Amino acid sequence: MEPRIDARRHAQEAHKAMYALEKYLAESGLEHGLLHLMKMRASQINGCAYCIDMHSKDARALGETEQRLYELDAWRETPFYSDRERAALAWTEAITLVSETHVPDSVYEEVCKFFNEKEVVDLTFVVTTINAWNRLAIALRAVPGHYRPTTFAASAG
Repeated sequence: MEPRIDARRHAQEAHKAMYALEKYLAESGLEHGLLHLMKMRASQINGCAYCIDMHSKDARALGETEQRLYELDAWRETPFYSDRERAALAWTEAITLVSETHVPDSVYEEVCKFFNEKEVVDLTFVVTTINAWNRLAIALRAVPGHYRPTTFAASAG
């Protein structure tokens, strides 16, 4: 696989804005492990190999188990996730598949049981941001496999 364009070399101001969103989310108070599960799940739905690679590595660096990472695409059928994580994953799926789901009230009501209003907005920004990164990486063919976790494992993308 060959990349189409190295996006980091172009549109630096747009990248700065995306990284500013990531910085905000990393400092939002939401658990970094949860952020990576959400980003990984959206990336699975979108088929973004680059972001799946990145967030699985970052999640492992934070201590996430292999079992939970392997089972993420079947999270509803496993006992490995908390109710809070399940609500966030359902929210992630509903937003990522917005043209199909229109984000049902039942999913919203469930996420509101575990997160306050600010956190629901922040979760929505997590999903919105990873969907944007997925579209950039897929369209420009970012090549997976070279990413290495940083000491700040809640980083962008």
